Amino acid sequence: MPHPPAPRIGLALGGGSARGWAHIGVIRELEALGVEVQLVAGTSIGALVGAIHAGGALGEFEDWVTTLTRRTVFSLLDFQLGGGVLKGARLMDFFRSRFHDRDIEALALPFAATATNLRTGAEVWLRSGSMLDAVRASIALPGLFTPVLHQGRLLVDGGLVNPVPVSLARAMEADLVIAVDLASDLLDRSAHQHAAAHGHALRQPSMLDVITASIDIMQVRVSRSRMAGDPPEVLVRPRVAQIGILEFHRAAEAIEAGRDAVREALPVLRARLGKALAD
Repeated sequence: MPHPPAPRIGLALGGGSARGWAHIGVIRELEALGVEVQLVAGTSIGALVGAIHAGGALGEFEDWVTTLTRRTVFSLLDFQLGGGVLKGARLMDFFRSRFHDRDIEALALPFAATATNLRTGAEVWLRSGSMLDAVRASIALPGLFTPVLHQGRLLVDGGLVNPVPVSLARAMEADLVIAVDLASDLLDRSAHQHAAAHGHALRQPSMLDVITASIDIMQVRVSRSRMAGDPPEVLVRPRVAQIGILEFHRAAEAIEAGRDAVREALPVLRARLGKALAD
């Protein structure tokens, strides 16, 4: 009797700013286990890592992110007033110079990113055109990065409406979705616990702290609701709550957290894939 065809595996990479380097570790550990991903859907930082992976440049990208320091991260940020704290042009110019931009349709793996229409609140799926333009729209975190005018629409971060894009991966015809949720442990620690761990009393948070904590709460609630209605076959949950929103220099720590999370999910992976994975 012929064996049933192997499932078409899709990755749904969630948003989480600097915590998103964990996606690199997730992809690397899946590769080590022999899991062959056929398509990638990404939100925000998940769109960035997903696009780089779909374009076949994850090795070079990993080499770069693990060399980042506080100084180099700061040098890529263009602070301004109006629309968002960061314009984002300097960061995207750097990516264009370092990683070749291509049309999404020309990438080695099918790829798509989510964004949010700022005027209507509608979820937008970016599945064609410039890879980096799609990424820039998907990472436009409100209050941090300025919105992007893309194909006649003013777009912001896709995490507002779809923090972990399981539905997009399914629309791309994935039979089995491996979702990576970077926010699963964000609300597990209270402000009091955080203060106690750092040996100081509670204080008034900064504007950036308030913005990021508010977005974290919103994305946790939205992702829980959406995945309750459309659960992925495999859910990977890196423990990265300790990494700040702009602490991109902590890549090695985040990558290892991604690897660890896949190892924790190994029993579910084995059950869902119905085959032995590499040790």
